[in-house]
Amino acid sequence: MLAKIAKPIAKLTDKYMPDPLLIVMLLTLVSFILALLSSDHSPLTLVQMWGGGISNLFTFAMQMLLVLVCGYLLATTPSVERGLNFVARRLNTPGKAVVVTTLVALLASWLNWGFGLVVGALFAKAVARFCRVDYRVLVASAYSGFIIWHGGLSGSIPLTIATPGHFAEQQIGLIDTSQTLFSTLNLALVIGLAIILPVLNYWLLPKPQDAVYVDTEQLKTNNDMAPQNVSGNRLEQARWPTATLGILGLVYLGSSFYTGEQGLNLNTIIALFLFFALLLQPNTSALITQLNNAVRSGSGIVIQFPFYAGLMALMSQSGLAKDISELFIALSDSSTLPIWSFLSAGLVNIFVPSGGGQWAVQAPLLLPAAQALEVPVSSVALAVSWGDAWTNLIQPFWAIPVLAIAGLKAKDIMGFCLIQLLASGLYIILLLALLA
Repeated sequence: MLAKIAKPIAKLTDKYMPDPLLIVMLLTLVSFILALLSSDHSPLTLVQMWGGGISNLFTFAMQMLLVLVCGYLLATTPSVERGLNFVARRLNTPGKAVVVTTLVALLASWLNWGFGLVVGALFAKAVARFCRVDYRVLVASAYSGFIIWHGGLSGSIPLTIATPGHFAEQQIGLIDTSQTLFSTLNLALVIGLAIILPVLNYWLLPKPQDAVYVDTEQLKTNNDMAPQNVSGNRLEQARWPTATLGILGLVYLGSSFYTGEQGLNLNTIIALFLFFALLLQPNTSALITQLNNAVRSGSGIVIQFPFYAGLMALMSQSGLAKDISELFIALSDSSTLPIWSFLSAGLVNIFVPSGGGQWAVQAPLLLPAAQALEVPVSSVALAVSWGDAWTNLIQPFWAIPVLAIAGLKAKDIMGFCLIQLLASGLYIILLLALLA
């Protein structure tokens, strides 16, 4: 049934969906027009807001590029490739392939969002080498696991409001993660989606005659592993330089985790990928070969993130994001505020694809509403968190690393992601109505 529904949607997205770079350009133009219509700012002022924000994500863009590059370096080590293949070759039917890939991505994303993006895509690519399965659905399944990141251990909003010194501490105090990440509501959302999504993705599999398969020769990495300069510097073929640095880095991280100086965050995930890659790559020559391959895959991150940074600045500084949030708040009462908070966050996320940035925009509006309506702040915070994560399913911004690793375009998976969006959204709204 779902495969029949997904078929025309997939065809439409394949035919008409533009490249993600064009999407962010169009979103920027739409935001300009809406800001002009809804605010008193002059066109020049709006241009200055946009241009002034372009550099805001430079650091984050580099972090995301390093997530992709270091994850790629680790995945192309012989030992990791053997491990992925060990599991992947046992998934000998399309149903098993899709279900297990979804579960792997869900678990990895719950641990850390950056880890989930890379691991899900790499595992899907390994599975496709051994199982004849629709590659679009397989990669969409890997990406669908990303929906639970904000309800997991790296959820930026729950962690922010539990951290001393956060910008709203005087207003709401500290909200312990027992009231957010480990609350009944959040655990029910995580567990429920961990059941719903694998089943849903299984149902999305098309009939064999309608399936789109990938050429397994394009997925092989053994040829890529060949050193570029075999007859060159002998030191480049030696294992000890990379292995030594890898060990030193892992010792540093281990001691930092033990003493509490470091926790699991984006920077430490990058460092873990990098140091394990140094330890497990055969030599410097192989490392450089894979580095060149990885950097080529990250072109979308390099050029798109500055445009999103400008868009986010335009949305927040012009008051457009505030107007959207106020519209939803006006429709709310004590029983529906979490639901409208969720939906408003989902809409704002299309234009401001950043959990922390989105909370900074919406919290000053939602927190007074929650207090006035006597709705628990933890429920509203979770609603915004899940709204932010929910529409990531159709927001190409976060799909860039996954698609770069898998070798697909956004339009290849968005038809399936749209169905995942609708199904997961209904479940989240139901639980918000019952438990928030």
